[in-house]
Amino acid sequence: LRFSCRRGGGLVQAGGSVRLSCVASGFSLEDFCVGWFRQAPGREREGVACTSSDGTYYSDPVKDRFTVSVDNAKNTAYLQMNRLKPEDTAVYYCAVDYSLLPRALCTYSGEPDLRGKGTLVTVSS
Repeated sequence: LRFSCRRGGGLVQAGGSVRLSCVASGFSLEDFCVGWFRQAPGREREGVACTSSDGTYYSDPVKDRFTVSVDNAKNTAYLQMNRLKPEDTAVYYCAVDYSLLPRALCTYSGEPDLRGKGTLVTVSS
């Protein structure tokens, strides 16, 4: 089972956009709750967007700016990030969990069933 994050991070100016993607292999994303998390230096992990067939959850700091989606045909999860702010700077990674619902996954303090490697997104002011 693998969950590979594709490049999509890097340096972006404030107000810009970035799309991150994660490709799953060995399992079907449609069977899982998919979440995107971030962790900035010195800060705790934050679940920013989580989705499943039961719905979608966004954390307050990213609501109306970020969009999570899943292409089941490509077995790929995406995080579209618009109107980026310097405080969005963090390492972002995707994760899945079989049992949790979206809000529960995003606010979960434990480890999801499977997570991909992170990618750094740096937003300059």
